[in-house]
Amino acid sequence: MTTTSPTTELATVFARLQNMLLSQERAAVAVHQLAQVARDLIPSAAGAGVSLIDDQGTRTSNGATDRLVETADARQYELGGGPCLSAWAAGVPQRINDTDDDDRWPEWSAVAAVSGIRSVLSVPLEFRDRRLGAMKVYATVAHAFTGHEEQQLGLLAAAAATLLGSAQSTDAPQRLSLELQAGLEDRQAIDRATGMLMEQRATDPDDAHAVLLTASRTQGRPMAEVAHQILERHPDPGN
Repeated sequence: MTTTSPTTELATVFARLQNMLLSQERAAVAVHQLAQVARDLIPSAAGAGVSLIDDQGTRTSNGATDRLVETADARQYELGGGPCLSAWAAGVPQRINDTDDDDRWPEWSAVAAVSGIRSVLSVPLEFRDRRLGAMKVYATVAHAFTGHEEQQLGLLAAAAATLLGSAQSTDAPQRLSLELQAGLEDRQAIDRATGMLMEQRATDPDDAHAVLLTASRTQGRPMAEVAHQILERHPDPGN
C-alpha cells in the first residue's frame, strides 16, 4: 500500500486552487470552494470555513463546508469574538485545543462544545498589507491540531489570500503561481529539516516538528526559514 507525502498532497490541493483562480470570478463563490480545499487538506478536520472581513470587522463573505461550521461562525459574529475574528484582528494563528476548557472566548467555546466542536484552528488571510479575513478548520475531537496542521493551513491561506487579493489584477495567475511554488518549496524544506532533526535527536516526527515550531516562535522567523538554516548545516535550532 502506498502513502501520499505531505508535499504531494499540497501540490494536489494547490493545483485545485490555481484552477479555481482561472475559473471563478467572484469571491463569494471562491470562498466556498476554498473551504472545501481547507477541509481536504487537513485530515483531522470535520469541517472548514473561510470568511472575508472588512476593516470594521464585519463579515462580507462566508464559505462553509457544512451546517455545523455555518452555525459556529454565525454565533462568533453575533458575539463579536472568537478564534476567527482574533486571527483576523491580530494577524496570527489561533488554536483551541479543547473547547471544554478554553478561557479566551468562553461564551463562544461553550456554544461550540455543545454543538460537537472540540478543536479549532484559524489562520489569517493576508495579502500585502491587508488582512482580508480568516480561514479555519474545526474538529470533533480535542487536541486535533498541531503545529504541523498550523503550517499546512498557513501555506494554503497564503495562496488563498493571493487569489482573493489579486482577483481583479491581470497578473493574478502569475502571482498565485509564484506563491504556490514558494509554498511547496517551503513545505519540502520543512519535511527535510524534520527528517534531519529526527536523525540527529533520535526522536519522532512530532517532537522534531515541535523543535522547528519552537525555534520559529522564539526567533520570530518563519518556520521555513529555520528549516532552510538547518539544511544549510547550521547548528541545531533547539540548542
